[in-house]
Amino acid sequence: MITPIFRIFDSEKAHAFYVDFLGFQVDWEHRFAENLPLYVQVSKDDAVLHLSEHHGDATPGGAIRINKIDLKEYHAAIQDKDYAFANPSIEKKPWGTIEMTVLDPFSNRIIFYEEVAGSDGD
Repeated sequence: MITPIFRIFDSEKAHAFYVDFLGFQVDWEHRFAENLPLYVQVSKDDAVLHLSEHHGDATPGGAIRINKIDLKEYHAAIQDKDYAFANPSIEKKPWGTIEMTVLDPFSNRIIFYEEVAGSDGD
């Protein structure tokens, strides 16, 4: 399994985005001491991400693609959460997918996608 690492700068904002908004769960957290940077694993379905406040672990502005079954249902669920900093939409792409792109508070991009049959994506 490949586990991407996203750079974060604020654990409260990361929790609000990944857990409260996107519905990931916190699998574990690690800090060497209370005032040191956080390193955390979050997951949802088959997707596992590491989020790190450590400056050498990753660069802000990364991007990943996550295959998501029932993307339209997932989109509707997150739209109901009233998250003030993102309002993603679903787009049909010419290569046979529907996609929903979200930016986290640290400029990391997550593209949720689902392969669709037929020409209209429905």
